[in-house]
Amino acid sequence: MENEVPLSGGRITRGVVSVGDTVRRPVTPSSRFVAELLDHLQQQGYTGAPRHLGYDPAGRDMLSYLPGWVPARFQRWTDPQVAAAGTLLRGLHDATRGSRLAGRCPVVCHHDPGPNNTVFSDDVPVAFIDFDTAAPGDPLEDLGYMAWTWCVSSKPVAPPAAAQAAQVRILADAYGLPAAARPCLVEAILDRQTRNAQWWRSHLTRPRPRVADDQQITERIRWSEREHAYTAANREAFEAALR
Repeated sequence: MENEVPLSGGRITRGVVSVGDTVRRPVTPSSRFVAELLDHLQQQGYTGAPRHLGYDPAGRDMLSYLPGWVPARFQRWTDPQVAAAGTLLRGLHDATRGSRLAGRCPVVCHHDPGPNNTVFSDDVPVAFIDFDTAAPGDPLEDLGYMAWTWCVSSKPVAPPAAAQAAQVRILADAYGLPAAARPCLVEAILDRQTRNAQWWRSHLTRPRPRVADDQQITERIRWSEREHAYTAANREAFEAALR
């Protein structure tokens, strides 16, 4: 019998394990799209995502294991790490631009490209994991979420807003965000903060078992709302950095 090692950290799909050099995940409603997306990314030569290897005897999705480490929590990242994340995201979007999977949208978005879904190797972001929420979308949906989760923090111990804004500029530069789209990035950050609070709030009314207990869900709603209030209060600083 193969030795299964539970993988912690996932908040949406439970029961993810590693077996040798593979990862096994229970099939979900998004599994088919994710499998097609990962196959497409492989065909396009994009190395920043796992490969879909089919299904194991238990009917689970089987993915290649990506060596490295995944951050357990959000923290302050260096400018080169932020830039590497932006480059990684641009590569993902470019690999899907104009594809059948993107449909009528510009690209396929990961929709959750935070540090907690990023594999690091030698302290450099090298790949995204957990494509459960991937779907056609606009690049700013991902870039707004990435700017928030990689650069922005309302914590009292966080750097001042001007320093955070400078990192948002570094991210936009590394991604190659066109000048015409830069005025929209702060609004995209605010939108993703609002949507995150709404997403967690919707789980309070769902039947159990849920993705988290009521206390955890409530705290994540409050955190999203604090982050939104902080970003809105410092909007001028963020917009100035992007001009």
